[in-house]
Amino acid sequence: MTPDGPVRILLADDHTLVRDGIRLILDAEDDLEVVAEASDGTEAVRRALDEDLRLDLAILDVSMPQRTGIQVARELTRRRPELRILLLSMHENEQYLFEALKAGAAGYVLKSSANRDLVAACRSAMQGTPFLYPRAVQTLVQDFLEGAQRGEPLPEDLLTAREQEVVKQIAEGHTTDEIAAQLVISPHTVERHRSNVLEKLGLRNRVELARYAIRRGLVEP
Repeated sequence: MTPDGPVRILLADDHTLVRDGIRLILDAEDDLEVVAEASDGTEAVRRALDEDLRLDLAILDVSMPQRTGIQVARELTRRRPELRILLLSMHENEQYLFEALKAGAAGYVLKSSANRDLVAACRSAMQGTPFLYPRAVQTLVQDFLEGAQRGEPLPEDLLTAREQEVVKQIAEGHTTDEIAAQLVISPHTVERHRSNVLEKLGLRNRVELARYAIRRGLVEP
């Protein structure tokens, strides 16, 4: 789900020159706008939780003073689940990559290719589509294949456990408010999950979602 106006962005990096360069890249796009900056992890959390800023997206440097970008991402995912997050790093590091994804980041962008990839990453994140640099995709595929060779169970679904819960409730005919009350989340979060599910599965509406739920065994036909 994308906002009506330009995507409102928080940019957090402890190097002023880096922030200035990235801001030039983003502000050159009509649909992206940097509205807040932070120079360390603690400030990034404070600014991200400032409701007056009405942020849509946070771009966090992995290596920041006080709190790392991954620590910040983990807290913001818990406290502001509707906020999309991108991790920015100079390190092509497998451990950072997996930690970023586990922390709830929608993408991991290398600073060395930010001028080429960052705008696309922002748009992907706002559309609910993960963004990874090419070698990161290779890393994930390799990890998947090695896990299969070790006999580890393969994932049965593209959806997270929470997304499956939302799909089940939708297919059973519950309203957004009813689902929010049942799962103890906000109606906005329910809508975000629904939008993400439709994006992931390539579906268009509630009817197709109900058919999917029946095929997956989430509800009785």
